[in-house]
Amino acid sequence: MEEQMTEQTTEQLEVPKERERALNTVFVGKKGTMGYVLAVVTQFNNGAPEVTVKARGKLISRAVDVVEIVRHRFMPNSKVNNIQISTEELTSEDGSKNKVSAIEIKIQK
Repeated sequence: MEEQMTEQTTEQLEVPKERERALNTVFVGKKGTMGYVLAVVTQFNNGAPEVTVKARGKLISRAVDVVEIVRHRFMPNSKVNNIQISTEELTSEDGSKNKVSAIEIKIQK
C-alpha cells in the first residue's frame, strides 16, 4: 500500500512546462521593493537559470528597481536577457475598458 502511495505522489509532483515558466516569474505588486528582490534572488538560488519580472501600470518603475537592485547589489554577474513592453486591455467591474502598459524583464545568471 505504501509503494502505491509513493508512486502516486511522484506523478503529482511533475510540473507541466507552462506551469514551470510561471514558477520562475515574479509579479511585482504593491509590496515593498526588497520583497520582490528577495523573491528573484531566491529563484536563482533554487536553480532557476532565468527569472522573469513582470509588472503593469504604475508598478513598472518598481519592477525596473527590483531588477537593478538584483543586478548591482546581489548578483553582479547577472544580466538582462530581454525586455518586452506591451499594452493590455483590462475590463473594469462597470464594463469599461482601460489600456494599461505592461513590462516583462528576463534576467539570466
